[in-house]
Amino acid sequence: MLVYRLLFLLALTLFATNLARAEDMVASPPAEKPQPAEPPIAFSFVHVDGPYIAMTFDDGPSEKLTPRLLNLLAAHHMKATFFVIGQNVVEHPEIVQRAAREGHEIGNHSWSHPNLGKMSDEGVRRELQKTEDAIKSATGARPTLLRPPYGSISGRQKKWIHDEFGYQIILWDVDPLDWKRPGPAVVCNRIIKGTRAGSIVLSHDIHPGTIEAMPSALDQLEAKGFKFVTVSELIAKAVPETPKPRKEPPTVPATTGSPSPRSTIAPRPKG
Repeated sequence: MLVYRLLFLLALTLFATNLARAEDMVASPPAEKPQPAEPPIAFSFVHVDGPYIAMTFDDGPSEKLTPRLLNLLAAHHMKATFFVIGQNVVEHPEIVQRAAREGHEIGNHSWSHPNLGKMSDEGVRRELQKTEDAIKSATGARPTLLRPPYGSISGRQKKWIHDEFGYQIILWDVDPLDWKRPGPAVVCNRIIKGTRAGSIVLSHDIHPGTIEAMPSALDQLEAKGFKFVTVSELIAKAVPETPKPRKEPPTVPATTGSPSPRSTIAPRPKG
């Protein structure tokens, strides 16, 4: 009889153990593998390993000024990116064709320079599609970059434009405010002061002062060792940022306190 009781207790113990293990497995499902992060679709700066920068020029082409800029870039053997207005492309397709032929990148800057952030999706779609068609007609290739006028674009717009057109959204981190026409020297100094490796420099090839600032600006940037690439080339050179090491607070050694000496008060003199 004692043997049967022992066998019963042993069976009960095994059942309870297996039941507890099953409950643990249900309560603790296997951890899911982290999903890889989606690549960014918008850039104002690119973290690169090397002295690479992208010069960008908006609102052209200009009949008189853009060819002067192209001549300067050719003399320096430099590549740039032109974000063009569709209406201007239709008026001067030969200038856009020349820029593309000489190795510069052509990006979409809308048809008529509206504030895309305040427009309906259909209105934005028309602006981008008409400009894309004009660029493709002039160069034989469709653009892959968009710079929204005024930098105005919502997060939702970035996503659907990227999904529908395949565009990467390009902003900037250096803005000399040349559209305010502060003079060539000011434009040049602002560009030199703000540019760093990975910068996307904004300028406009429709203002005479900007074109006049470029010879000195390009000379000084070149003297600093910067290498000029298109925006797509800059993005292709992106490297992940190394996380900065966490600074640990300094360790203060423990001190054994010793009683402070009693202050000796001199007797007050009489008189």
